[in-house]
Amino acid sequence: MSDEDAGRQRNTGEFRRERSQPQPPGRRRSSRSGRFTVPEPRVRRHRNGLVLMSVLSVLVLLASGTSWAITGWMSGSLNRFDVFGGLAEGDRPEDTGGLTFLVIGSDSRDEMSKEDQNALSVGSTPGQRSDSMMLVRLNHERDHLTVVGLPRDLWVDIPGEGDDKINAAYAYGGPQLAVQTVESVTDVRIDHYVEVDFNGFVEVVDALEGIDVCLPEAINDPKAQLDMQAGTHRVDGTEALGFARTRATARGDLDRIDRQQQVLSAMLDRAMSTETLSDPRKLTAFLDSALSSVTVDEGLDTGTINDLAYQMRHLDLENVTFAQVPIADMEHWTPRGDVALLWDEPAAREMFAAINADRPLSEPEDEPEKADEGDDEPVPSDVTLRVFNGTATPGLGAQMDDQLTTAGFDVTDEAENWSSRDVATTEIRFGPGQEQAAEYLAGTLPGSQTVEDRTLDDDLQVVIGFNYTTFEAPRVEATEAAPEEEPSAGAEPATTTAKDNICG
Repeated sequence: MSDEDAGRQRNTGEFRRERSQPQPPGRRRSSRSGRFTVPEPRVRRHRNGLVLMSVLSVLVLLASGTSWAITGWMSGSLNRFDVFGGLAEGDRPEDTGGLTFLVIGSDSRDEMSKEDQNALSVGSTPGQRSDSMMLVRLNHERDHLTVVGLPRDLWVDIPGEGDDKINAAYAYGGPQLAVQTVESVTDVRIDHYVEVDFNGFVEVVDALEGIDVCLPEAINDPKAQLDMQAGTHRVDGTEALGFARTRATARGDLDRIDRQQQVLSAMLDRAMSTETLSDPRKLTAFLDSALSSVTVDEGLDTGTINDLAYQMRHLDLENVTFAQVPIADMEHWTPRGDVALLWDEPAAREMFAAINADRPLSEPEDEPEKADEGDDEPVPSDVTLRVFNGTATPGLGAQMDDQLTTAGFDVTDEAENWSSRDVATTEIRFGPGQEQAAEYLAGTLPGSQTVEDRTLDDDLQVVIGFNYTTFEAPRVEATEAAPEEEPSAGAEPATTTAKDNICG
C-alpha cells in the first residue's frame, strides 16, 4: 500500500505492548547515588521504514549462542504483544515441525520529529502500516534458515475485509490480522511474530561501522536523497536506509526486496565477521540499539531464545536462503483504480508446500543415472586409433581407414603395414585402462579379438588379419537438442544465500 493510501485505512486503536526494563549485564549501581554508572542509551533520533533490523536482531540473537545472562537481558529488552490469543486454533494451518516467524516492519512516523523525517526522507504520513513483510522459516533440524519476501502491494483476500494489498491487513487489524492473513494465503503456520517500529536502524548500521552494498546500475532517487553510481559502496546508516527503501528501479517493490535481502546479508556478515559478537561491550551496545525497537509475541521468551540459540550455534551464511514469492502480474489494476501485484498461484502454492515440508526451494538438478562408474558405452569420437594391415592384400588398410573415419572414429594417421603379413585373426590392441574402448571397437569387426599391450597409451591399434570380412558401423542413437523452455507457471523460485549476497 502506498503512503497516500494509508489515510483511508481505519485505525482499530492502539496496540498495547508490555515492556520490561531489565538492565544489561555489567552495569553497576553507584554506592552513593544508587544510580547506574553507565548512562542510559541516548534517545533514538531516527525512525525508518525497514524490516531488516528485526530480522537481523533475531538472526544474530539466535546464531550467536550467547550466554543465558545476555539472552535474558535481550529478551527483557524486547516489547511483547499477545499476537496469537485471538486466533481460533481450528482455523489455523497445522504444525509441520519447523519454526516460522512472520517479520513485519511498520512505517509509523507519528513519533518522529519533522527534522528526522526530512533527514531520512521517510515522509510524514500519519498512522501505522506494514512497510515490509517476510516469512523466516527455521527448519526442523535447525540448520537452515529460509527468508521469503512478501511484497507489500501483493493483492490478496484479507479475512473479514475482502481483497486488498497484503500490507493493509496490519492497518485493519494489527498483528493478529496480519498473521491471520498470511496464514490464510500461504497455508504456513506462523509460530512467532517479530515487528520493528524502525527506531535505531541507522544506529545499528553505524554501530557496525557501515556495510558494503553492490549496485549493478546507478540509482538516482531525489525523494530518498539517494544518488549512487554502479559498483560497490561502503554506506553508513542513512545511506543504507535509502538504498533499502528506494523503489526507483525498473521492478519497483521486487527490486527493493532484493536490496533489502542484500542489506540484511551484509549486516549479518558484518556482525559475525567483526568483533561485534565476541566483544561483550560491543555486543551489548549493538543489541541495545537493535532490540529496543522490536516487538515479539509473548511465546518468544528467554527460555525459547536460549534453546534456539543453542540449536542454531553452527548456522552460517551459506545456510541462510533468500527468495521472494513468484509474481505473475506486476501491473494488476485493482477495482479501486490503483496498481497491485498478483502472485503466480501454482508456483506460490508449490513454494509454500516446500517450506512446510522443509524442502529446499531450489532443488538440485538430477544427474543422469549411472549403473557404475565407467560403464557408459563410448561413442566413436571417443576412440582414437591407428590401422595396420597384417595381410598381404594391398589397400586393405586404407579402405578400413576410410570406413572408420566415416563412422566417426578418430583415426590419427594413415594406415601402414604391420611388421608381419601373416596375421590370422584381426586384433584390437589396447593399453592400460582402454579395455572398454577396445571391446567397443571390436564389436564393429566381427571375429576380431582384443589384446592388451602395456606399451600403448590411449590410442588403440587395429591389426587386420586374414579372417577380416566386413566392418559394421556402430549405431549411434540420435539425440535431439531439447528446445529452450520458457519459464513455466510453476518454475522454481530464484534463490540466493546470504553468502551469495555479500559483495565480492
